Amino acid sequence: MKTQVCIIGAGPAGLMLGHWLRAEGIDCVVLERVTGDYVLGRIRAGVLETVTVDLMARLGLDDRLKAEGMVHDGFNLADGDRLIRIDIAELTGRHVVVYGQTELTRDLMAASEPRGLEVIYEAANVALHEIESDAPHVTYEKDGRTHRVDCRIIVGCDGFHGPSRQAIPASAGTAYEKVYPFGWLGILADVPPCNHELIYANHPRGFALASMRSAERSRYYVDVPLTEKLEDWPDERIWDELAIRLGPQAAAHIVRGPSIEKSIAPLRSFVFAPMRHGSLLLCGDAAHIVPPTGAKGLNLAASDVIYAAQALTAFFTHGDHDAIAGYSDKALKRVWKSERFSWSLTKLMHRFPEDGAFERAMQVAELDYIASSRAAQTSIAENYAGLPV
Repeated sequence: MKTQVCIIGAGPAGLMLGHWLRAEGIDCVVLERVTGDYVLGRIRAGVLETVTVDLMARLGLDDRLKAEGMVHDGFNLADGDRLIRIDIAELTGRHVVVYGQTELTRDLMAASEPRGLEVIYEAANVALHEIESDAPHVTYEKDGRTHRVDCRIIVGCDGFHGPSRQAIPASAGTAYEKVYPFGWLGILADVPPCNHELIYANHPRGFALASMRSAERSRYYVDVPLTEKLEDWPDERIWDELAIRLGPQAAAHIVRGPSIEKSIAPLRSFVFAPMRHGSLLLCGDAAHIVPPTGAKGLNLAASDVIYAAQALTAFFTHGDHDAIAGYSDKALKRVWKSERFSWSLTKLMHRFPEDGAFERAMQVAELDYIASSRAAQTSIAENYAGLPV
């Protein structure tokens, strides 16, 4: 097979990029290791920045998002009995939209065949070759045969553990990483949310988050040591812990119900730079991971897609090699700002094992400042709603 762009990974980043390129008349194919049903079975976040909502609108795939997405004008930081509301709409004139990543992916997948975007699922043992040349190729196995895709550009949208970043020589990049000493234990249940906006809570027993996927489906988290096991957390224990950590205002409105999904996700901050090597570009989790505290993962992938799509369009339609060369620097500027925000919010809202009385006093002082300062709230609101692309 020959094409102009081979995209590895059919998550949101790979599919958004594929749809953009096809709309520009650029040939591309998407390779995905697992089945489409498996992709849709992944439970992920669902707070969309303006950049992601606008991207779906540009692709003409936002009908369901507009009909079913929950527009949020703000969110809350809780510290004991105190609830600090960050009014995004009033402070920035913008908002965020709660729409599950699974649903966004479903919209992208459903439009692929009608729009001529070829997606090859169950492409096993994907390998990248000659990425430092102008004629790279990708091999994969399917139905007992080895297949080859010849292309001009490869874009790795295959996540933290995918083969794309691994294909870059260690000497050609730098990995920046911070692993946090806890994970998020999440529970998904078909119950109404306890609050109409998200609540991030800092409590002596640990962090908690009240979120939602819809008006009838809630997503809650508590942080736990990485040594914890799911079997030690029956539903009732999680609900009890949430009621304590979220504070009395939220606890009064928690509706309990059986979990439909539970998991423990480790937290890390990670950036690989540069995000381009030869004829390979990296997008999304293949290049960077953020703690979920700032709701940046999917949105950073969307901004990567915009930068990559613009660069690829300029390259293939105008022969602009500088656009490809400049992709990494442009993307990384936004990546690092988002990493900073997610890291700082994680530090503010979590109790770290090594922290003592001084660190706790600093958290209290910072929350006091945020509660009383419009400037501080504006900075948080700008970052939460998403910095410009």
